[in-house]
Amino acid sequence: MRSCFFRYIRAVLPFLFAVLTSTDLIAAPLDNSSNMPIRIGVLAYRGPDETGTSWSELPARLAKAIPGYRFEMREMSGTELSDAVEQSDLEFVLTNSSQYVLLAAAFGIKRIATVMLPETLSQEQAIGSTVLTLADRHDLNQFADLRGKRIASVANDAFGGYLAAAREFLGAGIDLEAGDVEMVYVGFPMRNAINALRTGTADAAIVRTCLLEQLAAKGVLQPAEFKLVSPRPISGFRCASSTPLYPDWPMAAARGVDQHLAKQVAMALLSMPASPGGLTWDIPADYQSVSALYRDLMIGPYVDLRTTTFRGLLKAYRPHVLISLFLLVATVIYMIWLIRRHTTELRAARAQTRELQKEAEHMARLSILGEMAGTLAHELNQPLTTIATFAQGLERRCAAGPVDPAMVAEANREIVAQTERAANVIRRVRAFTRKRMAVRECKPIVNTVEESIDLFSNLLPDLPEITLDNRLPMGAEIEADHLQLQELLLNLMKNAADAMRELPATDREISIVLAQEEGSISIAVADHGPAVSAETIAHLFEPFFTTKPDGMGLGLSICRSIAEAHGGRLDVAPRSPPPGLVFRINLPADSCHGKRPASSHSRR
Repeated sequence: MRSCFFRYIRAVLPFLFAVLTSTDLIAAPLDNSSNMPIRIGVLAYRGPDETGTSWSELPARLAKAIPGYRFEMREMSGTELSDAVEQSDLEFVLTNSSQYVLLAAAFGIKRIATVMLPETLSQEQAIGSTVLTLADRHDLNQFADLRGKRIASVANDAFGGYLAAAREFLGAGIDLEAGDVEMVYVGFPMRNAINALRTGTADAAIVRTCLLEQLAAKGVLQPAEFKLVSPRPISGFRCASSTPLYPDWPMAAARGVDQHLAKQVAMALLSMPASPGGLTWDIPADYQSVSALYRDLMIGPYVDLRTTTFRGLLKAYRPHVLISLFLLVATVIYMIWLIRRHTTELRAARAQTRELQKEAEHMARLSILGEMAGTLAHELNQPLTTIATFAQGLERRCAAGPVDPAMVAEANREIVAQTERAANVIRRVRAFTRKRMAVRECKPIVNTVEESIDLFSNLLPDLPEITLDNRLPMGAEIEADHLQLQELLLNLMKNAADAMRELPATDREISIVLAQEEGSISIAVADHGPAVSAETIAHLFEPFFTTKPDGMGLGLSICRSIAEAHGGRLDVAPRSPPPGLVFRINLPADSCHGKRPASSHSRR
């Protein structure tokens, strides 16, 4: 539909031009027009040696189509053309699409027609970039392969020879401005870029689309010498391309030019027959795609984006960003190394701490055993005395004559019983004092408490009364190192007994209460010892703090560490009602097995 509309417009334009020129809608030419030529500034990029296009015949064609005016072509560089437009030294501008967008944004020039070359698909699809390399460069196939390579180009403001490709390189993560590649600028004519590729000065070359085919048609080169980098097939376009296509050169009227003259020039161009090279003119193209290219590259009208957007700042300060990023990465790597080293050291320190704690616990158990040495001697002396008595009796009976077998059997049974009694005492002592690895098992906590009371009852003389109040559900178990818990309970019971040593026997009592609290099981050990100041209570768990003349000050510290190692805590508070202290152990509840009914009983 759109192409039909364009063909219709081009068909009726000559008729409209004839009608308009026969009316008063267009002002008559000025009398002094022959003395004041209509100046057309043309960008001196293209040349007949490359494109086959010459603008030299355009003034005569326009003068023939618009009688009474003399047209003059002025070839200028990009800078000269921009200065001339700024100073109002030109009436019309013929330039590439990229400079047109710049001049339109800066000085308000307006396109009135667009060049159409024979290879053009439409007004918006006419020109792009071809990125070439030598055919034997098998390592260069995509834009990303050119990172760090040398790329030849005529200049960094050439549209087909640089800008169109620069946008695609940027999309592939390569910024031609930022040093991702080494740019080799060779100047015009554009074939210089191909020559740089041939001589090895560059690894790749950026040229406008169709230049390769035009030079091949003239016999200047053989297409088989080269291959495309990132080829981009475009349906219907007969030239090789590495980028999308953009509009070609526009003819634009300078700001302030006579509008009637601008219309006459536009109609003359649109009705002009094709040149010998096949060049024609069509209605003005939409140059929005070129504006989008400038926006992506942040140049021209969008250069402010380099200082107002994150991507622009990243582009403008890329070296600083890269240095900062390098320093950041180096810092992160160093921090990771430090963390790993400190983690290793911490693990070693924890292992050493565990070993020291085991040694301290062992020493504490030996200390308890040392304090109970007299009791142990008494406990072992009784069965040994009994054994000796029965052995001597048997010896005398045997010496006196025949022995009653029943009496001998009874004596042997008593000797065995007393031997087992002594062995049990020794086993309990050895189990309590030996060094061992921590072993956790599920076991009813009441059993552990009862075993601790039994062991304590056998080790100390003149023992205070111990009452056990079990308020736990039936079979309540916890997963723990139960021997360590025994050590903790023995320490607490011994401290309680020591605190009440000066009291009458009837006033000495140790109360142990087992209860279930929210999410934990508590074991409270209470005594009726003398009042203790708040300051002393605050220091009780500190290592080497003791109120005993011969104490080491490690017992309660070890007790707290055992509780914490099981995920619990050990606290102390004055007994209510006083006097005395209550040491409370809280351990995480653990449903290992079934439950047991609550019971309450007293033991001595």
